[in-house]
Amino acid sequence: MFLFKQVIVIRTDLEMSKGKTAVQAAHAAVTAAELARKEFPEWFKKWFAEGQKKVVLKVSTENELLKLHEKAKQENLPTVIIRDMGLTEIPPGTITAVAIGPAPEELVDKITGHLKLLR
Repeated sequence: MFLFKQVIVIRTDLEMSKGKTAVQAAHAAVTAAELARKEFPEWFKKWFAEGQKKVVLKVSTENELLKLHEKAKQENLPTVIIRDMGLTEIPPGTITAVAIGPAPEELVDKITGHLKLLR
């Protein structure tokens, strides 16, 4: 059973290729994990020891991503916004993803529990 997890949320309205989506999710996961390692070291250690559970979810707008990020900040959870460099498919500075956690699963679920899996 997992007590900690990380959630990555991807915008679907950008219609990124599968490869681009994977890269944006990876950027979000690594950046948020590094933030947690520095600022929430006990959560990071426990999450890492459990096997680093990650879940990738979706939203259809930038505004939805921004709201999730703000809620996570208000709850004092590790969270990051990912902006693309604009070298391939989308314009520079486009917000593509948000990551929340690693953090206790019940705290993350309060913010993201209503979202659907990215398939």
